[in-house]
Amino acid sequence: MKKIFFAFCVTMMSVYCTQAQQQRPLYPKSLMNQPGDHFMIQFGSLTWLDKPDSIRTAGFSRSFNAYFMFNFPFKSNPHFSVGLGLGVGSDNMFFGKTQPVINGNSAALAFPDKSNTTHFKSFKLVTSYIEAPVELRYMSNTNNINKAFKVSVGLKAGLLVSAHTKGTTQQNAANQTINDYTEKIKSSRYFNSTRFSGTFRIGYGLFSIFSTYQLSQFFKEGAGADVRPLTVGLTLSGL
Repeated sequence: MKKIFFAFCVTMMSVYCTQAQQQRPLYPKSLMNQPGDHFMIQFGSLTWLDKPDSIRTAGFSRSFNAYFMFNFPFKSNPHFSVGLGLGVGSDNMFFGKTQPVINGNSAALAFPDKSNTTHFKSFKLVTSYIEAPVELRYMSNTNNINKAFKVSVGLKAGLLVSAHTKGTTQQNAANQTINDYTEKIKSSRYFNSTRFSGTFRIGYGLFSIFSTYQLSQFFKEGAGADVRPLTVGLTLSGL
């Protein structure tokens, strides 16, 4: 995910520098001069809705998103606008003495119980996406985003670019450390390559509360339970 985020930042900076050298904006000055949350960073708490009891999540599961957005105000009412963007998103789901076998050979993803055997002290599943969000926005103050009430609803489409598990610090059944090492396994065979999510934001100034709910299936058909990731957290936006 760090590599993806770095590549995203480098790409956006390259586009910006090229346009600055050519002295040609990406879109009309009237839109450039309109404040409109052109950059968003989100950090939130992740939950899997409708998961069966056999899947034991634990700890603070979280999501991180970063988007560059283009804002297009309505000519008839500049308080309303449409935001279109591109960015990256990553979900980190933690498990308690349960270790999903994402490189397994079974038709469905296995979540073996490791309570009475060797297990990792910390174990997580990380899925990373390239995402394209679309928002219908309302801003109370179109001249100063630092003093504006904001609300938006939208959708975002994501393309899976990587999936891996990471386990750290091996323990025995008595939770005693027996091996201090990290295991990382990559495989995307059980996960849908695309995802579609509904989005909502509400806030004031540079900060807002956001929520995303995945509308499409997280696992491939027949590869796992129909869990639906839900994230609630904080957005830092501006420019």
